[in-house]
Amino acid sequence: MDTGFDFTVILTNIVYFFIGRFPHGTLGGIALTLYLAVISCILSFFGGLILGLMSISHNRIIKYCSMALLNIIRGMPLLMVIFWMYFLLPAFMGRTVSESWTVIMALTLFTSAYMSQIVKAGVEGIPKGQTEAGLSTGLPMWQVMVYIVLPQGLRNMIPSFVNQFVSMIKDTSLAFIVGVSELTHVATQINNRTIIYPTEIFFFIAVIYFIICYAFTSLSRWLEKRLAWRR
Repeated sequence: MDTGFDFTVILTNIVYFFIGRFPHGTLGGIALTLYLAVISCILSFFGGLILGLMSISHNRIIKYCSMALLNIIRGMPLLMVIFWMYFLLPAFMGRTVSESWTVIMALTLFTSAYMSQIVKAGVEGIPKGQTEAGLSTGLPMWQVMVYIVLPQGLRNMIPSFVNQFVSMIKDTSLAFIVGVSELTHVATQINNRTIIYPTEIFFFIAVIYFIICYAFTSLSRWLEKRLAWRR
């Protein structure tokens, strides 16, 4: 009995692994995984920035409401957030929403809650003298935050943002639960069709995830060294 590996199934379906049915159908595979991660990361950056600033606001209502929302989101598994978005988002919007954007909204909401803590720590890490000096010149608080505090804090936040982006790439694998044809879903489809090559197929996608995540982890380390050198 032959117990060797046969990776011809990978070569036969390599295009499907990378782009799914595109251009004759919907985008899928690795390309869709990166699309979900990149769009979600961009939206999460602004969401985390807003929620992070709200959580350190001097207005108690804004502060406590934002903290309550963050604690609720961070206390739930991502899979539950995806299900919430899948069923509730169309009801709130009054129309159907594509599965891809359902997942993007879920990833954005979930990751924004964690990025907000990065923003909060980055802002609080700036010496208070910087804020006091800005206020003493007559600048309003929002201008002190935008022009003095955030530019310094964001520099320290960049490596943490990259690490969060790496985690988001792995989190996109949960999109298969609502039928989004990202890399894991594509691999499952191929495995169900071929049946006899599960080891080869899932080993291949494990390698792909590792390569993508390692590339961004290396970028994070390079940024840390770069920023440390500049300081």
